[in-house]
Amino acid sequence: MTTFTAPKGTFDTLPPESATFLAVRDALTAPLRAAGYGYIETPVFEDTALFARGVGESTDVVSKEMYTFDDRGGRSLTLRPELTAGVMRAFIEHKLYAGQLPVKLYAVGSNFRYERPQAGRYRHFTQVDMEALGVDDPALDAEVVQLAVAGFRAIKLENFELQLTSLGDANCRPQYREKLQSFLAGLDLDEETRRRAAINPLRVLDDKRPEVAKQLTDAPLMVDHLCDDCRKHYDEVREHLRDLGVQWVEAPRLVRGLDYYTKTTFELVHNGLGAQSAIGGGGRYDGLSKELGGPDVSGIGYAVGVDRTLLALRAEGLIGDPPARVQAFVVPLGDEARRRGLQIVTDLRAAQIPADLSYGGKGLKGAMKAADRSGARYAVVIGDRDLADGTAQLKDLTTSDQRAVPLTDLTRTVKELLS
Repeated sequence: MTTFTAPKGTFDTLPPESATFLAVRDALTAPLRAAGYGYIETPVFEDTALFARGVGESTDVVSKEMYTFDDRGGRSLTLRPELTAGVMRAFIEHKLYAGQLPVKLYAVGSNFRYERPQAGRYRHFTQVDMEALGVDDPALDAEVVQLAVAGFRAIKLENFELQLTSLGDANCRPQYREKLQSFLAGLDLDEETRRRAAINPLRVLDDKRPEVAKQLTDAPLMVDHLCDDCRKHYDEVREHLRDLGVQWVEAPRLVRGLDYYTKTTFELVHNGLGAQSAIGGGGRYDGLSKELGGPDVSGIGYAVGVDRTLLALRAEGLIGDPPARVQAFVVPLGDEARRRGLQIVTDLRAAQIPADLSYGGKGLKGAMKAADRSGARYAVVIGDRDLADGTAQLKDLTTSDQRAVPLTDLTRTVKELLS
C-alpha cells in the first residue's frame, strides 16, 4: 500500500512545536487588534486575472511561481501567492470604501508559490497580513511601519533591521522609468532580463546575480527623482517615525517582489538568516484599487512571514521548550471514577484550566506516565475509595507532594495553586 508524504516544498506543523507557532502568530497580530484592525478571511484560490493584474505580470510570482488550474467550469483559478490582492478584491466587491475610512483589516493564512525549496523558502507558507485602505496620510504610513516593528518587538526579536525608501508615484515614476530604461539599455544583459526591463525596469535593480549587480552600481535611483509631493510625503513619514522612536536605514535600492508598490516602501531584514533574510515588508500601493476595478483610493500594508519569523527566533536562541498543553491531568481508577473523571475534567476546563483525562482504561502506572508526558503541573487521581470519601488525590508532578482535596473544592484549589 502507498505511503503518502507531504508534497515537496511543504511541511506539517505538529504539536508540541505548533504551540510556539500559534504563540508567534498571535503575538504578531496583537498590535493590529490593539490598533483597531478587524480580521478578514478570503478564499485560498481566486480568479487568476486578479493576481496577474494586482501583483504584476513582470514579477517572478506571476510569471513563474503561481499554482494555476482550470476548474470544471473552465475558469482559470490560482492558489493565492500573497494576501493583499484578495483583501483588496473583497474591499471592492463589498464596497467597504463606502464606510468609515481608513478601512483597517488584517488576515492570517497560507500562501502558495512554486519555488525551489530551501530553508526559509517553501511552496506553502503562512503570513500575517494587514491593510489600511482609503486614506493617504504620512501619519498612517508611520503607524503601519511602527506596527510591523511592534510585532517583532512583542516576541523579543532584536537582530533585525528596518529598511525604508520611497518608490514615487504615477507623477514621477514615468520620468524615472525612462531614465532607468535608458541606463539599462547600455548594459550587457541577457534577453530575459532585457524583457523584464521593458516591462518593469525597477525589477532589474533587485537582480542578485553578480554579473548583473556589478553593472548596476551607477544606476539612477528613484529616491533621487521624487516629485515635490512624494518628497514631502516621504519627509513627513520619516518625521513621524522619529517621533515614534522607530529606527531605520535608508535603502534606495529596495525593490519589493510585487509590482503594486508606490511611495513608502519598507522591508524588515534579519541578520541571522542568510540569503532568505526578509522576515516581512510592505508599503503603499495607491493605484491597486483602481487597477482592480475599484475606486481610485489609496492603501498601505505589510505582510510578515510566520515561518521565517520562527527561523529568526531560533537564530537568536529565543525558542525554548514548547509550553505544556495542559495544566491538570485527571487519572481515574475504576469504572465509576472514569464516569466522574470526565465531569471533573470538564469542570476544570470551564474554569479556564487546560486539562486532560487518561482515556483507555489505563492502570495507575500507565496513567501517571501519560500525566507526566502531558506536561501538566498537577495530577488529579480518583479511585472508588476517594469517591466514597468525596475527595480526590491532588499530586504536584514537580515535587511529588500529594494531598486529599474535597471534590467540591477541587477546581477552586487547582485554580488557586496555578495562579
